[in-house]
Amino acid sequence: MKKGIHPTYYPDAKVICSCGNTWTTGSTRKEIHTEVCSKCHPFFTGQQQRIIDIEGQVDRFYKKLQARQDYVEEKKAKAAARVSPERSVKEIGLPARATEALEKAGLTNVGQVLAKLAEGEAALLGIEGFGRKSLIDMKKNLRQMGYTLPSAAEEIVV
Repeated sequence: MKKGIHPTYYPDAKVICSCGNTWTTGSTRKEIHTEVCSKCHPFFTGQQQRIIDIEGQVDRFYKKLQARQDYVEEKKAKAAARVSPERSVKEIGLPARATEALEKAGLTNVGQVLAKLAEGEAALLGIEGFGRKSLIDMKKNLRQMGYTLPSAAEEIVV
């Protein structure tokens, strides 16, 4: 064994817990401070429902949990906004002439268009400047956007 390379061994090292419990043991340090011992640890005391928060682990967990909840709520809000009846007619993706014809008829948002479509295809085809091709494109785009069309809109009237 080489001399001078080993630390000093203290056979009567004192261990002090944050709860006030002390005991002696052998160590390379004269005094050791701990945060938890067998006298105050929940596993040994039977208080397992008590949470020991060392270095903010519980806080980090709750921050992650809150971030996940915020993400889920944001995703739901985006999905709801995507099929909102207050969405503008211009966002349907129709040609300018068909969009202007709908706006001139007083249909400025998707909710109003769906209500008119519930009356049947003839109600929309009766709008001046709005033809069958525009109706087909509008129904196709509304389905792609996630809207459910009224049952009256599914009936093809020639």
